[in-house]
Amino acid sequence: MRLLERTCNANGDLRLTRDLIGDKIPPYAILSHTWWSDADEVTFQDLSGDGRAAQAKAGYEKLRFCAEQASRDGLRFCWVDTCCIDKSNKAELDEAINSMFKWYRDAARCYVYLSDVSVPGDLAASRWFTKGWTLQELLAPRSVEFFTRGGTRLGDKRSLERQIHKITGIPVPALQGVPLSQFDIQERFAWAETRQTMREEDGAYCLLGVFGVFIPLIYGEGRENAGRRLRKAIDEAQWLPTQKHQRARDSPQLARNLTLCKSNTHVQPKNHQYIAHSKQGPYQADSLAARRPSGDSTPS
Repeated sequence: MRLLERTCNANGDLRLTRDLIGDKIPPYAILSHTWWSDADEVTFQDLSGDGRAAQAKAGYEKLRFCAEQASRDGLRFCWVDTCCIDKSNKAELDEAINSMFKWYRDAARCYVYLSDVSVPGDLAASRWFTKGWTLQELLAPRSVEFFTRGGTRLGDKRSLERQIHKITGIPVPALQGVPLSQFDIQERFAWAETRQTMREEDGAYCLLGVFGVFIPLIYGEGRENAGRRLRKAIDEAQWLPTQKHQRARDSPQLARNLTLCKSNTHVQPKNHQYIAHSKQGPYQADSLAARRPSGDSTPS
C-alpha cells in the first residue's frame, strides 16, 4: 500500500511513499470521490517523476484537498485510488481491489469529495450516490465526512445518516457499523442494484468487500462471467461454515475450538436482481441457493 505525503517545500507538494505493508502502515486518511475523465485524473506515473505532470491536471485539486484536510486532522499521510495504485501492474491492481474494503475500513478518516455539490442542499443530487465503488467507501470506514467541491464540510455519516438512508435505502444500522454479514445477501445486493460502474466487470468487483469474498480480476470476461464468479464465491463462503459445523459434531475437540459465526446462520440466499449496474445496463443474478460447490468444482 502506497500513501501520499506532503513534502516540506514551500508549496507543500505531494509525493508517494514506498510500498508499505503490515504494521509499517501509519495512520492515514482516505479519499472517496467520483472519477473525472482519464485525462484529468492524476496517475501513479504522473507522481513518479518530479510531480509537474500531476500538478498540471485538474484532478490534482482532489489530492491537495485530501492532503490538506488530513493535515488539519493531524494526519501526515493519505490515500487516493487514482494515483496510489500502479494500474499498469496487474498483480498490484488485483491486490488493491481485493484489499480495497479493508483499506477503507482501516483508514483513520474518510473524506467524501463531492465535486458536483457546492451548497448543502444539493447532497441528494450528487452522482457520488449512484456509483458502484462508492458503496463500500460509504460502508467500510468508521469515520466518513462529506465535503463540497470548495472544501466546506457538510457533516459526517452519523449526523447525515437519516438523509443518507433516504437517498440510498441502506438501513441506518448498516451506516452505524453493524457488521454487514448481519444483513441478508439479497438485501446487500439491493443496495447496489441502481449503481453504475464504468467497466462492466466492476459491477461485480466493487462488491467483493460488501460480501467479504475474494476473486481474481479478469477484465474482458464480461459482466455475466464476473457476476457468476462473485455468486460462486458468496455461495462457497456460505457453504464452508456449514461443513465445519458438521465436522464439529463428529469431533468434540473441534467443537470446542470452533468459534461459531452466528452472522452466517440466518442468511438465506434468494433470487435477486443484479449486482451493480454497468453502463451497458443491469443483468440478472440467478439463485445462489440453486448451486452448492462440490469438492471438484472449478471457477467458472
